[in-house]
Amino acid sequence: MRLLVFQHTPGEHPGRFTGLIAQAGDTAHVVRLFDGEAIPDLTGFDALLVMGGPMDVWEEDAHPWLRPEKAAIAEWAGAGRPYLGVCLGHQLLVEAMGGRCGKMKVPEIGVNPIGLTDEGRADGLLDGLPDPLRVMQWHGVEAEALPEGTTLLASNTACHAQAIRVGARAWGVQFHPEIDEGLVSYWMGDPGNRAAAINWLGSPEAADRFASDSAAHVPLAARQSAALYARLRGSA
Repeated sequence: MRLLVFQHTPGEHPGRFTGLIAQAGDTAHVVRLFDGEAIPDLTGFDALLVMGGPMDVWEEDAHPWLRPEKAAIAEWAGAGRPYLGVCLGHQLLVEAMGGRCGKMKVPEIGVNPIGLTDEGRADGLLDGLPDPLRVMQWHGVEAEALPEGTTLLASNTACHAQAIRVGARAWGVQFHPEIDEGLVSYWMGDPGNRAAAINWLGSPEAADRFASDSAAHVPLAARQSAALYARLRGSA
């Protein structure tokens, strides 16, 4: 299988998915949109993986590549082709397919539980994992209105749409299953990211606890990314 990957910032790369792609004998073409790389012709790829990023889905003036990216996602998912969006990639799927995202009153940051819906269990998106499931969250935007034809797969009290499927083969997850050893520490090493975490959580000590909890969460996140990649790959 040949994957097309959209990456929005140097630090939010495919992470754990990189090893899963290699282990499966698949290949990936990563488009570094933040670096001005162009989206290639879509016909040569079997699945689309869209990563996270600190920008908001509506910041098209600051990040003009968001416009062609949304158009590509709409073309891809509208054709019923396999798609997996992570955090920003989840929100981009919502917007590209006619839904709406907006700022949360209270951002969600931490390792928090989500619960699968009956449809989520039947979908097999996170097959074999605990329910409720602890996931790593870092977002201040959520889906406010879901596109027509969306199935809600997981939810919690902080954010209604934690995992969705649009149509038959386009999935989005609001959380970060891709984290691997050292990634969150790398994110927190950026002064802007650390300042945002302190602001959202209320203190430097709380931000440090978040980083520690996220590091301890890596083994479970590895199981999540494996389940998600198997679901994506099985749909191709």
